[in-house]
This record gives sequence, structure tokens and C-alpha cells, in this order.
Amino acid sequence: MNERSAPGVTSGRTGRLGRAAAFSLLAGTVGGAAVLAGEAFVARHRRYAQPELGLALRATIGRAGAAPLRLVLLGDSSALGVGVDRLEDTIGGQLANLLAEGPTGRRVHLSSVGVSGSRSTDLATQVARALLGDRPDVALILIGANDATGLRRPADAAAYLGAAVHRLREARVQVVVGTCPDLGAVRAIAPPLRQVVGWSGRRMARAQTTAVLETGGSVVDLAAETGPVFRADAGTLCPDGFHPSADGYRVWAHALLPAVATAAAATTRR
Repeated sequence: MNERSAPGVTSGRTGRLGRAAAFSLLAGTVGGAAVLAGEAFVARHRRYAQPELGLALRATIGRAGAAPLRLVLLGDSSALGVGVDRLEDTIGGQLANLLAEGPTGRRVHLSSVGVSGSRSTDLATQVARALLGDRPDVALILIGANDATGLRRPADAAAYLGAAVHRLREARVQVVVGTCPDLGAVRAIAPPLRQVVGWSGRRMARAQTTAVLETGGSVVDLAAETGPVFRADAGTLCPDGFHPSADGYRVWAHALLPAVATAAAATTRR
């Protein structure tokens, strides 16, 4: 007897295997989506650090008589230092101290107009606040994490960031942008959702870099510069597993310092 199956039998078996494979793929997709949805629910309802209401948003750091520098921070919770409770531990406080203690010894007038939870669409209001009164010399923008975790379109978010940089540069303010940090390093979000937001953050950072450079700002890729440290050391995050700790802000400050110092030096030549 011929052991080869009849054409009808073969096609029937192939059809069943195809349907089984399709069902397995669908089940895996639905199951994976359910896992991601569950992790997103848990991540949204975790207890996160809140802004310290007693934390001064304005301070002067450095010796009297040193060349003055007005440094303003814009952006999200990072610009406020959420996760720490002392000014000297915030990103602004640490940068101001580094600038005051550096070779040029600047006297830094530090302020922040950042708002916790902000996305790039909120920068327009912050720019208006930053330009009230005495014009800042250098603006540091830290934004993108909330855009990325919300899976906003990178091109749209970057366009708002570019517009903010353009307005500040038109006002003769030097601008440094710390792009979206490495969200794949956060412990508050479990895998595989952590990998998804990490991917979203990388896309956001690339779009931000293009927009900022096109509008005359300087860029520091925080994910590339500091991501490996945050992934290796859980102590770089505060207890909520999302916001930086004092050590984490220190890592960021040292990564941002060269660009901020260069921008500050440019203000003395105006």
C-alpha cells in the first residue's frame, strides 16, 4: 500500500495545524495583553513619592562676588527633585553646587517651574513662567518619562519640546535638555511591561534629540549616559522604585554638568 497520504488528508491535516497555530498565537497574544494590562494597573496604583511641599524652589548657592548665573529647571517631577527631601539632594541643588565649586566658581540663582506629572504639552506654560521677571541665563529641561509611559507619539511630544526650546532661545536663554531617562531601569514596573516602556522611552529620546538640536538647544542622552548605572544599582532609585534617589540625582547631575557648564560659559560671553 502507498504510505503517502492522499491529497485531501494532507490538506486537512495542514489546515488543522494552521488553525491550531493561529489559535495558539491568538491565545498567546491575548494572554500577553492581559499580563501587560494587569501590570499597568498595578503600576498605576502604586504609592509613588510626592513633591515635598517644604522644599524650596528658589535658592542662591555659591560665594558672594562670584559671577552670577540664573539657572531655571523646567519639566516633570525630576525638575522638582521628587524622591528626596533636601534641596542639596535635588538635581538642581546638586548641579548648582557643582557649578559653584567648579573652576569658574559661579554664584547660582536656582529656581524651578517644573510640575510633577508634566508631559511635553505642559512646557508652554512653564516657559511663560520661566521668562517672568529676571531672564534666566540657562534653562535645563527634564521631560519625556510621562510621555513615554503614556505611550504618546514621540514625534508629537518632541514637537512640543522643540517649540519650548525655540521660545527660550528666542529669548536668548541657553537651553540644555536631558532626554527621557532609561525607563527599562525602573523597579516600579514589572517585566515585560518594563521592557515595553523602556522601548517607548528610547523612541522618545531619539525624537527629542532631533527636535532639540534643530531648535538650537544642547542634548544630554540620560539613558545612554546613566542607564547602566541605574540598572546595576537599585540605590539610585528612591523607595518607590521610580523616581531617583539622592544618589540617582547625583549620577544625573554629573552627566549633565559638562553641557550645563558649557551653556553657562556662553552666558559670560554675551
